[in-house]
Amino acid sequence: MNRFYAMISRMKYIDRWGLMNNTKTENISEHSLETAILAHALVTIANTRLHEELDADKAAVIALFHDASEIVTGDMPTPIKYYNPDIKNAYKTVEKVAEERLISMLPDDLKEIYRPLISNDDAVLERYVKAADKLSALIKCIEEVRMGNNEFLKAKEATEAAIEKMELPALKIFMEECIPAYYLTLDELG
Repeated sequence: MNRFYAMISRMKYIDRWGLMNNTKTENISEHSLETAILAHALVTIANTRLHEELDADKAAVIALFHDASEIVTGDMPTPIKYYNPDIKNAYKTVEKVAEERLISMLPDDLKEIYRPLISNDDAVLERYVKAADKLSALIKCIEEVRMGNNEFLKAKEATEAAIEKMELPALKIFMEECIPAYYLTLDELG
């Protein structure tokens, strides 16, 4: 019996931002979709504007699975995950075990197709997926602050600082050209 896809569908049950007071909860399924859209956008910008030759579709699929291990581990809040190097390294090990557990649920003929997507063995695309992941977090912070939830002010500042350090030209373009629209209302967007 192939249990992989049923397990993946459980991403919708894992909430993010567990330590924060949210005006709207966000699960890893929603977050992964947004991250996939953003990863695709970043790679498309890099290809079109910066003359890279990267696979935007693969970046999007990697992003869809980038937090799949959290089905097994749950979402570890960032302040805990990065509290010190020992915790960070231990969590990375747990993530790898969880990824292997998910891959083991696939039939043998599909394992090597999904392994690079779940374990992301593409260092170049990983940078874009990580940038998209940070953008998704920033967008969540922007939305929460726009709703008057000051709980997300520090997270927004920290996320903006992390994005600034990433030194990815396509990310800089997205920040300048696209992020301002996330501050607009529906009527202003229309």
